Amino acid sequence: FFYHSNIGKEIVGIVEVIKEAFIDKSDKDGRFVAVQVKFKEKLKKSVTLENIKKDKTLSHLSLIKQSRLSVMPIDSKSWKILYKMGNI
Repeated sequence: FFYHSNIGKEIVGIVEVIKEAFIDKSDKDGRFVAVQVKFKEKLKKSVTLENIKKDKTLSHLSLIKQSRLSVMPIDSKSWKILYKMGNI
């Protein structure tokens, strides 16, 4: 999923990771890594962090526990729930 972490705090689409972790060239200190993604699909309806938090079956997600999260793994059950929320 592609998640807007600053403005909106919402999942807006689906992307595919096409290049795993590499040093982020925009980080002058060389401490941060990035991933390269490819657009796959826009969700019909964005899925807000507020709505994610309301769904108790998603309470285990790192997204809820870590406010400055860039990339996280997601299990297939949670993926299906979020995908359904965004395509109703």
